[in-house]
Amino acid sequence: MNLIVQKFGGSSVADAGRLLRVSQIVREERDAGHDVLVVVSAQGDTTDELLQKARGTAKAPSQRELDALLSAGEQVSAALTAMTLEAQGIPAVSLNAWQLPIRSDTVHGDARIAEIGTGRVRSELEQHHVVVVTGFQGVDEAGDLTTLGRGGSDYTAVALAAAFGAERCVIYTDVDGVYTADPRLCPTARRLERVSYEDMYALSRAGAQVLHDKCVALAQEKGVEPEVRGTMPKSAGTRVCRVSSQRISGVTCREQSGDDLAAVTVVGRALPSLELEKRVILALNAAGIVVQGVDAVTGALTVYVKRGEARKAICLVHDAVI
Repeated sequence: MNLIVQKFGGSSVADAGRLLRVSQIVREERDAGHDVLVVVSAQGDTTDELLQKARGTAKAPSQRELDALLSAGEQVSAALTAMTLEAQGIPAVSLNAWQLPIRSDTVHGDARIAEIGTGRVRSELEQHHVVVVTGFQGVDEAGDLTTLGRGGSDYTAVALAAAFGAERCVIYTDVDGVYTADPRLCPTARRLERVSYEDMYALSRAGAQVLHDKCVALAQEKGVEPEVRGTMPKSAGTRVCRVSSQRISGVTCREQSGDDLAAVTVVGRALPSLELEKRVILALNAAGIVVQGVDAVTGALTVYVKRGEARKAICLVHDAVI
């Protein structure tokens, strides 16, 4: 099967104009002779809005009912995406998790995928339909809907790519790939052509929000090499794979809960390195930023700074090591 899995996040399907761009991306792959399986997240801020509705209804709703509510966001997105594709002359069908089914464990709110049924999707693909699947959700052994936690739609896409032996798995987002730092915070950040599973996992754990660590771990386990791309034309993107040419892959920043500190973390196979640690501390000290603490482990170096200095610190650390 010459199959491409394409995942589109909430910002990519947020309105009619963006859904039209999604249909153009799907058409390009169809015109190239590929079958296409699309995974979608809930539109825009839908999940947050549904959570607010829940909190306005009950102080402590059960996690089962929260999952039943939150899964509605992806169902809306999938149906609207299929409608948009059909309006553009592209045969499409939307499927919910229970229709495949995507079997999960019973941990509501942070479920893990256990098994994926392939028969229904294969039948639809044989009829030359684009199949649009709800991300972020599964169904447990009792037939109840579950949600897959943060980054759940990426996790769904990788799991589907593995189950169907897809030729490619493309994660479309609002940035043009994986960068050496958040380009919104660090103007000198640059896009990586490749990043290793290990470094991507570490970046995710340290606060990078491009891919969730659960998704990266599954990709490595199943040998899926996700491509992270922007929806803009000619997006170059980044491939997550077994080998990376980068000694240092990136710098992230994460606020520490319960105190006034932020953790700025450097990730890469060149670490630990006393030379790089000294370079980071000197760059921060020269700018008047006092380092509150340092952690160095295999593959990562973390320095702690005052929360109000985090944005400046990530730029200084990035330019000192990359």
